[in-house]
Amino acid sequence: MSEPFEAILGHRFVRPELLREALTHRSAAGGSGRGHKQASNERLEFIGDRVLGLTMAEWLAERFPKEQEGELGRRLAYLVSQPVLATVAETAGLGAVLSVSPGEARAGVAKRATVLADALEAALGALYLDGGLDVARQFVRRTWNDAMVEQADPPKDAKTALQEWAQKRGQTLPLYEVTGQSGPPHAPAFTVTVTVGLAGASGTAGNKRAAEQRAAEALLLRLPA
Repeated sequence: MSEPFEAILGHRFVRPELLREALTHRSAAGGSGRGHKQASNERLEFIGDRVLGLTMAEWLAERFPKEQEGELGRRLAYLVSQPVLATVAETAGLGAVLSVSPGEARAGVAKRATVLADALEAALGALYLDGGLDVARQFVRRTWNDAMVEQADPPKDAKTALQEWAQKRGQTLPLYEVTGQSGPPHAPAFTVTVTVGLAGASGTAGNKRAAEQRAAEALLLRLPA
């Protein structure tokens, strides 16, 4: 199943086990064909997330040499956001080659945006470990090109966009509330819920500000344009 995806990635793996790991959802991990457990793609996702951030930041700095950190940061946040990653993964056919447990497959897990986005980052992590940064860079620039070209102006941050949406429609301004906190003191996770009128959504991140942004992003996806 992974061989056709090598063509999409544009790389022939010297260590094909890396690609197999990248395409293994945690629900399918732990199988033992010869007594060896198959790892899930979560560790490679961790690496791929960093590789994507670096290669995308480098590309943006080259493409928009006159823009400052704030504008470049908003572009970066959009291009590495879950909806964009999921769209890129779906276009590449990643869902068709992702290994999930039979039960999760019947539930359509391989089509979920979160799962597709995580698997794409894992594939990028595998690509980096097997082929190096230049191979990963080429894949990012080829695969994200449409999303990059479509972004003529720096996107607004989600909180600003949500506030403007509410003001245009005479709605009350967005209300943000911390609705959950977990994790140890050195690595907390905050959940923030935002409401505009009767609509609401939540987001979780390592600090309250980032959680507010994620909540705003989630709510914008649900609201009519």
